[in-house]
Amino acid sequence: MLGLGANILIGDKGFRGLLIRNTGSHFTFLKDGRLHVESGTVVGKLIPEAVERNWSGLEHYAGIPSTIGGAVWQNLHFLSPAPERERTMFIAEVVESCELLTGSGDRKKSDRESMQFGYDTSVLHHTDDVALSVTFQLNPGDSATMHRIIQENLSWRGGKHPWLEYHPSAGSIFKKIEGVGAGRLIEQVGLKGHRIGGAQISHIHANIMVNLSRATAADVRALISLAQQRVKDQLGHSLEPEIGFVGEF
Repeated sequence: MLGLGANILIGDKGFRGLLIRNTGSHFTFLKDGRLHVESGTVVGKLIPEAVERNWSGLEHYAGIPSTIGGAVWQNLHFLSPAPERERTMFIAEVVESCELLTGSGDRKKSDRESMQFGYDTSVLHHTDDVALSVTFQLNPGDSATMHRIIQENLSWRGGKHPWLEYHPSAGSIFKKIEGVGAGRLIEQVGLKGHRIGGAQISHIHANIMVNLSRATAADVRALISLAQQRVKDQLGHSLEPEIGFVGEF
C-alpha cells in the first residue's frame, strides 16, 4: 500500500505482490476544528484549506511530500526553524483518531494513544492494519501567522534540502541521533558529495542521497553501507535507516 511512495527504496528486482496506490482524498471540516480526511489525501493540498478556515496544526508540514496515510504511518515530523518555535513538531499532536482496516478485513477506530506514535513510527509498523481515514483536532489560528510559518518553513527547506524536481530522493536516509544529527556525522567523515554509480550523498544535506542519473537501489544501498561503516569506525555512532526497504534486492 503506497501513497506518494516517500521514504521508501524499492529493490532493483522489483516487488513480487500486489501494489495498491491509495488516492482516496475526500475530506470534511466538522465542528470545533475537527477535520475528517481520507488517508490518500496529500498533506500539501490540505494545508491551504485549513488555513483558509483559520484552523491551525497542519501548516508546519508545508513542503513535505506525504499523504495523510503516510503521515500517520511514520508520525510525520518537522523541526521548526524559527527560534520561538524551535522544536520538533509531530503530526500525532493533532491526531484525534484513525479508522483502520485490519488484516482480517474489519474496520476499527483507534484513538491517539492506541496508535502508539513515536519518532518515525506508529502501531502500523507492527500490524497488518491500514489507515483508511484520520480525524484531526485542529486549533483556532490566525491566517496571517500561519502563512508566515508556511513561508518560513518552505524557505528553510529550499535552502537545506535538494529540490526533488532536479534531484529525486527518498528523503532523510538515517534516523536522527539526538544532539548530533546523522547528516553532520556523515559530513564529518568526509562523505558529503560522495557518489556511487548514479547515487550521491547530497552536497546540500548529507543525510539525503539523491538520484543524479539512473541510480539503482544497489547504488543507494552501497552508499548507506559506506556511511554506516565510516561513521562507526571513525566516530563510534551507529546509523540506523529510517526509510523502508521494499521488494527484492
